[in-house]
Amino acid sequence: MKRLLASASLSLCAALACTIDVADFTGKKCEAAWDCPGTHSCVAVRPGEGRTCEVLGLPGLSDGGEEDAGPVPTWCADIQPIMAASCVSSCHGADTRDSNQTSFRLDYYAPDAGGLPGAQAKAERIRQRASVTQDMPPSPSTVPLPTAEQRALIARWAAGGAPLCFDGGVDAGVPDGGADGGS
Repeated sequence: MKRLLASASLSLCAALACTIDVADFTGKKCEAAWDCPGTHSCVAVRPGEGRTCEVLGLPGLSDGGEEDAGPVPTWCADIQPIMAASCVSSCHGADTRDSNQTSFRLDYYAPDAGGLPGAQAKAERIRQRASVTQDMPPSPSTVPLPTAEQRALIARWAAGGAPLCFDGGVDAGVPDGGADGGS
């Protein structure tokens, strides 16, 4: 019934040439697919937040409409080496002399023994700064800047739930909540 009402509302809205801001639904709690509008899916991609409504791309296509780039990158195999080369040496690791940023670290994945957040907790910020605004690392930089391909990997990793490592097809870092929203 909810889907029927949502569909009718969407059709009416389209007929009246109005738009719906899909961001209003992103991050809202959900239990099944029908709790989200047709533009969203009910998935578990935000660690510690249960299932939420999220905008997902079409199967086989990324959100930008180009071909699917393959499996979601992982911290262990793909992202940690980029962070080590471009972010950790003198800014976001044990040595913070070039950034004075001591509220998080990117030389590890999960919080350290003192509770300081690691890359997992900062995945969306990493995506924004490295891929969207591309202002990290700052330029000119004394460290190698990530390539366009590396920035795309970072974006796919964060958008894919920031998985730690895959071990025999099972991600050791992000609980499986399913992507179909229970439908």
